[in-house]
Amino acid sequence: MTAPTTAEDLFPTRLTSPSDFIERTQPAVWGSVNDGPFSAAELEAHEKRGFTILDDFITADDVALYSSELDRLAADPALQNDPRKITERTTGTVRSVFEVEKLSSVLDDLARNPQVLDRARQIVGSEVYLHQTRINYMPSFTGTGFYWHSDFETWHAEDGMPVPRSVSLSIALTDNYPYNGGLMVMPGSHRTFVPAVGETPDNNHEQSLQAQEAGVPSHAAITAMAEKYGIDQFTGAAGSALWFDSNIMHGSGNNITPYPRSNVFMVFNSVDNALVEPYAAKSPRPEHIANRDFTPLR
Repeated sequence: MTAPTTAEDLFPTRLTSPSDFIERTQPAVWGSVNDGPFSAAELEAHEKRGFTILDDFITADDVALYSSELDRLAADPALQNDPRKITERTTGTVRSVFEVEKLSSVLDDLARNPQVLDRARQIVGSEVYLHQTRINYMPSFTGTGFYWHSDFETWHAEDGMPVPRSVSLSIALTDNYPYNGGLMVMPGSHRTFVPAVGETPDNNHEQSLQAQEAGVPSHAAITAMAEKYGIDQFTGAAGSALWFDSNIMHGSGNNITPYPRSNVFMVFNSVDNALVEPYAAKSPRPEHIANRDFTPLR
């Protein structure tokens, strides 16, 4: 299935000069309590905060299984020069491996597990497909973080995602402490879209996956958002899960501790929100980063 022509742009970004923030009108939760395992209280909290943390989402045996898959993929010589494998700029250690559902039957099964899939469908209110998957590593001492950003800003500008009708799942495979580069989020910030300034460089993905520069908000924008929404952090034991809205403002610091951090990351997009042509880039990113097969996940 190919992407149609770009639709009306409700979230203009990558502008020539700063503009006002855009208050989103689309919900964060499109389904109801009858559509899946989230309770009414959990859905209400997710709509308000833009994220949900579930402790003990997977078992210790599952953590061991998925961790072994991470190690296998990181060491796979067949991926040595594969564009799906992203390394740190300075150390050359593995940072991410993309499109893991096509590299691992174990992780493909995870995406299709009813415990996962039914929650994704419930939040977006429809059938879903995988927009993006990856495994992330933040090694001890040298792991570098990601600057503040909204995923949806990039997915809209560079992939052609029309509206923020998608949800991300991050499953912790190591303990997430407040001090080992854990993800920081601004609760409620998913309601506000922050347009970025500056054109999208050609083939921006070739460097943005190591260190994002295009599409990031200004210091003034981050300050305004933090003053309005505050900052929280995803902490928890291995096996915990974070479900978060595609437009929530988030970021992570460097890890200078002896404790590494790793996670499985999956993005579920509504089939009714299929990608069109990019809104602020000359061409779409490769399909291993932004999937353009919109077949519903079963």
